[in-house]
Amino acid sequence: MACPLRLEFSGAVYHVTSLGNARQDIVFDDRDRTQFLTLLAHVVDR
Repeated sequence: MACPLRLEFSGAVYHVTSLGNARQDIVFDDRDRTQFLTLLAHVVDR
């Protein structure tokens, strides 16, 4: 069953978390972290 959609408000602040399978790290170094944040920024702009 899918999660219910979250309410979105203009100007709201959202707390975003991301974990890998079995709570494994999803970034391993600064390069990974930069790529992740760049992708996240792109999604937020959309």
